Amino acid sequence: MRRARTGSLVDRRIFLQAAGGAFLAGLSPGAATAMLAADAVFATAYVDGQGRYGIALLSEGGRLVCTLPLPGRGHDIAFDPLSRRAVAFARRPGTFALVFDRIGRAAPVTVAAAPGRHFFGHGVFSPDGKLLYATENDIDAAAGLIGVYDATGGFDRIGEFPTHGMDPHELLLMPDGRTLAVANGGIETHPDFGRAKLNLATMKPSLVFLDRHTGSLVESHELSPDLHQLSIRHMDLDADGRVWFGCQYEGPALDRPPLVGSVRPGETVALLDMAPDILSGFRNYIGSVAANPAAGTVAVSSPQGNRLAVIDAKTGRIVADRALAEVCGIAADRDGYIATTGEGRIVCASGKDATLPDHVWDNHILRIG
Repeated sequence: MRRARTGSLVDRRIFLQAAGGAFLAGLSPGAATAMLAADAVFATAYVDGQGRYGIALLSEGGRLVCTLPLPGRGHDIAFDPLSRRAVAFARRPGTFALVFDRIGRAAPVTVAAAPGRHFFGHGVFSPDGKLLYATENDIDAAAGLIGVYDATGGFDRIGEFPTHGMDPHELLLMPDGRTLAVANGGIETHPDFGRAKLNLATMKPSLVFLDRHTGSLVESHELSPDLHQLSIRHMDLDADGRVWFGCQYEGPALDRPPLVGSVRPGETVALLDMAPDILSGFRNYIGSVAANPAAGTVAVSSPQGNRLAVIDAKTGRIVADRALAEVCGIAADRDGYIATTGEGRIVCASGKDATLPDHVWDNHILRIG
């Protein structure tokens, strides 16, 4: 792992004071009581009707417990169960991450991306909670990196190592506590061109396993050349330690490539063969992947296709398929899933839905308690 210049905290005192004050005030006393009483608490990014960005904490019944403002659009959230701190990452090509305590014991801290880097929206803590790993872009080299942050202090950036690919998106900590799984989407972008995709003809996606202690490459799994435009984006782990991943296809719209696959270290990638009507319903776009180890299932969502499907992790069979407008965020809850949509809906595992029409939920939702 090569060393990197330590990142500084973003000097946004006014924002931090407002964010921290609103969060702490929002948790006292009613919200804090509601959060502690909830069977489960979930976090998701949003934008409201006034164009304000933030993080919302939701109960498993879809109740809005409290909100925390963000300086820009958020994407996904990492959570450390030991310290109970969470980190909300900016959407690509954002340059901030916001650290917050889910029960408001401390004001949030904003961390800036290092010079020449931006975040891809995802991160994961080490098992002991002392380190935070984030997927990042080396902007000038168009190369994927894992940024390493010291979570014991002010989240200083203490190192980085390559992902051996371009456009790293979601990353997971494998059950051994040492190996990181990283989805290299293979798409070249540059902040000067916003979210424009600059290399669709030469994409080379991969799913890699890295040693988080040394930064070394353990394994790299590439798709066949005819699927080089199948960008691997989001992942989750099932009960057997298998990585399930979802893809977004950048080729011709009428193509119907496989969009979901799985792999374990030491094995080859297995792409899921779906029925044509279900596959076409995703419109070549999987927006989120969530496994429910207790139920033995994996859920995938498509906001482009307005579809949510649940897969039996053992057999690969589709066991549930639902039309749901603008669905993307999904997380395991009980023996099912909680899902959020761009229309403000919260679809609960209990079967009772809630709607907050002033909130457009972003791509992901994560259980943080």
